[in-house]
Amino acid sequence: MNKKSPKLTRREKLAIEQAASQRASLPGGETGEAWHSRVSSELHEIPGFTVLGALAIGLMVAVSYLPALQAGFLWDDTIFVEEPVIHAWSGLWSIWFDPAEIKKEGHYWPIVYTSFWLEHKLWDLAPLGYHAVNLVLHWINSLLVWLLLARLAIPGAWAVAAIFAVHPLHVESVAWVIERKDLLSSLFYLSAFLTWTRYVEATTWRRYWLALALFTASLLSKSVVVTLPVALLLWHWWQQGRLTALDLQRLVPFFIVGLVVTLGDLWYYTNREPLSLGYSIIERVLIASRALGFYVAKLLWPTDLMVIYPLWEIRVNDPLGWAFVAAAVTVPVLLWLARHRLGRGPLAAMAFFAITLSPALGFVDYGYMQFAFVADRFQYLAGIGIMAAIIGGLAHAAGRLPHVPVMATGAVLAGILAILGAMTWTQSAVYRDEVAFFGHITERNPAARDAYLNLANALYQAGRDAEAFDAARKAVDLRPDSAKAHANVSLGLIRQQRFVEAESHARRAMEIDPRLLSAAQNLGEALRRSGQYEEAVEAYRKTLKLDPNYALAHAALGDALLSIQRHEEGVASLERALSLGIEPKMTLDVLSRMGEAFEALDRLEEAATRYQRALAIEPLHPATLTRLASVRHAQGRNREADDYLRRLRDSHPNDAKTLLMVADELRKEKRFKEAIDSYRAILDIDPDSAQAHAGLGYSQFAVEHYEEAFASLTRSMTLETESSITAIRHVFAGRAAHELGRIATASEHFERATALNPDHFMALDYLALIRFEQKRYHEAHELYSKLLALKPDSAQNHANMGATLFHLHRPEEAIRSFKRALALAPDLAAARTGLKAIQARRAKP
Repeated sequence: MNKKSPKLTRREKLAIEQAASQRASLPGGETGEAWHSRVSSELHEIPGFTVLGALAIGLMVAVSYLPALQAGFLWDDTIFVEEPVIHAWSGLWSIWFDPAEIKKEGHYWPIVYTSFWLEHKLWDLAPLGYHAVNLVLHWINSLLVWLLLARLAIPGAWAVAAIFAVHPLHVESVAWVIERKDLLSSLFYLSAFLTWTRYVEATTWRRYWLALALFTASLLSKSVVVTLPVALLLWHWWQQGRLTALDLQRLVPFFIVGLVVTLGDLWYYTNREPLSLGYSIIERVLIASRALGFYVAKLLWPTDLMVIYPLWEIRVNDPLGWAFVAAAVTVPVLLWLARHRLGRGPLAAMAFFAITLSPALGFVDYGYMQFAFVADRFQYLAGIGIMAAIIGGLAHAAGRLPHVPVMATGAVLAGILAILGAMTWTQSAVYRDEVAFFGHITERNPAARDAYLNLANALYQAGRDAEAFDAARKAVDLRPDSAKAHANVSLGLIRQQRFVEAESHARRAMEIDPRLLSAAQNLGEALRRSGQYEEAVEAYRKTLKLDPNYALAHAALGDALLSIQRHEEGVASLERALSLGIEPKMTLDVLSRMGEAFEALDRLEEAATRYQRALAIEPLHPATLTRLASVRHAQGRNREADDYLRRLRDSHPNDAKTLLMVADELRKEKRFKEAIDSYRAILDIDPDSAQAHAGLGYSQFAVEHYEEAFASLTRSMTLETESSITAIRHVFAGRAAHELGRIATASEHFERATALNPDHFMALDYLALIRFEQKRYHEAHELYSKLLALKPDSAQNHANMGATLFHLHRPEEAIRSFKRALALAPDLAAARTGLKAIQARRAKP
């Protein structure tokens, strides 16, 4: 099984090195043709290597991982997706020389982020490009596995590489873009290993330094590959049965580079993300032993794969835990004792597996250990050892049996690859989007507390509010002390318009974490949406103290300020939101609100400018076209206003809601006949439009078609009984009935209006008038008292009160009311007439 080269004398080695040093490298003289010829010959030296075999592995990777090409960005992908350093051309300097600029990354892995930086320049943030690169890297790694194992003369090298290519345990490293670090570090690791084997065969400084450079690159991609020098020593032992001083001397620089880079990365990590989980050495041994067993089991039987596995409970008195420890000790001892019969290969393979996994076995704290002790991605490289041992052993055994048909072994291998490929296809679909991703986690591992939190976020973004709210509730149940979980619940309650409960959860989130931006924003939103504008303003100001550049908070603050008539401040906040950059839909809303503010300030041209900017985003936006038409009407630019209304009508000829805006604007401009025609056109499209019936009724009332107005308004209230504007419809229905002489009917409608809104001024005023006409003066007096409480400076109401008091035979009070009316409105005829009537009665003998 071992393929050994003839042992060279020191002089022969020196001669070979001198000859190699005389051959020029590409920059120094080797021609491109010579280099191509040399590389081709080196590949053909590898047993079984064919272009067809390489393409077959590539096809298997492409087919098995096809769902990954349709995936988006997930979870930790935000580390580079939202990172300004990746977006900026100047960011390359920061990636290498100021890594702290990458805010969410705790490691120094510049090669990984350089790859993201480069891809961003090529295809921006299109996920397909990033996923395609991951697939290509995995294909190359699979080929490197084949080349390396073939060079090591391991039987079935292509089969190992093919299984490596489609094994579902590798999905996490391939389908998740941020795990590019596994792929790049493995690429350089395998290349360094392969280069080292060639160096040992023919020692040249060029190969030596290339192997060291590739190892350094692998460390700068992910420092867990620090175990390569140990793996190389293991390979020397496997080949030779012993380690020589020369083997150790050659690898000293590798150990030094590995130690320096890894300790530097560890120092950087612990300073960025200090962590101490407090496990004892015995507990860490239990964790490591069980993890080794777990990984072997998943390699052999890759079912029930999870992104986050359940966190084991580690107990020193757990018999199962010690059984894993016993197995971890017994297996290598047995393999050592059987090495003369089985060969050194099985022991070397198991040792490679354990050594390569060792940085992730829990002997050193790392952040992910808070969620799980194992992850599929951790064994991307390590699993090669187990695969090579099993498949190589089977291939070797099959080769020694005289009657094993080649077709049969090929069929078995094809079946295994098909099954693994199908499992990889299925597992790749988990990475389609964050809903599928976090949904898979919570389904397989219900105790994954933070997964519910992230699932809620993903579902909210997908517009699946009910499911998102359920996930947020589950997150709070599992982690009642999680500020983010309470913030997510408050968001769901806001969307359900349960503002009091939303405020409670937002305040709870703020108690837990006063600096949580989403909680502060949600608190402001709950207050604003419930009409508590002053309190909302304060909440938004606190939000902006946490993040002065939070555009959404500036926009919401501006809206709250406008709602309490602080127009100048509101406009300033909205302008700030625009300057910070917000999505087009929100930009349109902000511009529309600014237009309304300028209308309120009677700065009509500035209002029109904002509406026109909004229309540049959505040229046929109904509400904006209507508002702009209203402004142009107010400016006397009627032809332009009509053009906007015409554009609106023509763009939505069969949309009742849009046509209703046109009709309402015509009514507002007192173009009642045109409004009546427009409302009737709407009712042809939607006969049950309560708003159209009401608008038609208002317009008919305005042109004194009282019978038709009463019928239209009554119909609108039949269709929409719970509307917040039903009270005004009752008022106009009552007025129409009053004009028709149906006093009882009019009185009923005014009473129903006051039942809906006890402070409805117009309803109280007309009801008081009817009571006065009915000579029910005591009731009229009570109603006029309410009216004066609502509007104490209304001259007409003081005059009406005076007349009522006159009929109640309370002349002194009546005189005071008439005088108050005249003080407010000296020309008010009713007050003068009433005052004269009292004076005339007093003058009679």
